[in-house]
Amino acid sequence: MGRTMKLAGAAALLLGLVLAAGTPAAQQVFRTTTDMVFLSVTAARGDRIAGGLEAGDFLVFEDGRPQKIEVFSREPQPIALSLLVDASMSMESKMSLAAEAATGFVDRMRPGDTAQVVAFNHSVDIRQSFTDDRQLLQQAIRTTRPSGQTALYTALYVAFGELEQIGRRTRGEIRRQAIVLLSDGQDTTSLLDYDAVVDRAKRSDVIVYAIGLRDPTERDALGARQHEVGLRMLAQTTGGRAFFVDTPGQLPAIYNQIADELEAQYTIGYVSDNTRYDGSWREIAVRVTAPGVTARTRAGYYSPRVRR
Repeated sequence: MGRTMKLAGAAALLLGLVLAAGTPAAQQVFRTTTDMVFLSVTAARGDRIAGGLEAGDFLVFEDGRPQKIEVFSREPQPIALSLLVDASMSMESKMSLAAEAATGFVDRMRPGDTAQVVAFNHSVDIRQSFTDDRQLLQQAIRTTRPSGQTALYTALYVAFGELEQIGRRTRGEIRRQAIVLLSDGQDTTSLLDYDAVVDRAKRSDVIVYAIGLRDPTERDALGARQHEVGLRMLAQTTGGRAFFVDTPGQLPAIYNQIADELEAQYTIGYVSDNTRYDGSWREIAVRVTAPGVTARTRAGYYSPRVRR
């Protein structure tokens, strides 16, 4: 994540160093009082997650300038998840397998995590508000019934807003936020456009994971290709990933891959050397010095216009 937060510099730094030194894998929460940019970073060697890295293995840049890493943790921070499930009529024959895959993902939630279930067709239905109760989440997924068209962009926009509210309620804590989207088609009924969703994403702390179920009859159509490119770009901007599969039977492996990644993310915090509070976009890049390892995180953040 790349949000500028008010956090207690010395306390956060000390906790980060303790975690880096090998604290047991219980989820712990950073709290502080200084403005700091926090990043959730995925490191990988090819398609495999790269674990066991140290703070010294990472280089952080903002607008091309190196930044000093103040906080580092190998332990995953608690996360708030918005699980978006396409409930349009085109999902009717796929919903049973899709629901089982999504409920399996819920089983991977860790202590301290919370999630909501949002189903969407021509409208958006928050079927289960944020909770850590897995059974309630799974029931909400399994009882979703397909109908209507696809308001994909509206659903994403709603999810960003829901996660923003969670962020306000937990201000002062670092709680990761992610959207895990499952859809089998293009947007057909949203009043919002794609650019509005991307702008909303860039103004949030949310990592987007998109899972697309391809329609074999439309795979080569221009609209379908543009849709896939759009989801990939949205995921990349937020530090997430987009996956596209041909059958619902492939979904459990994809959901497990996302869960594995979320469990292996590094938390990095730095105080920007840019002291201007001008609302400008600041690009972030993270590099890993270990051979063959690449890092993925959000593309950047908007600086606040006033000091928090």
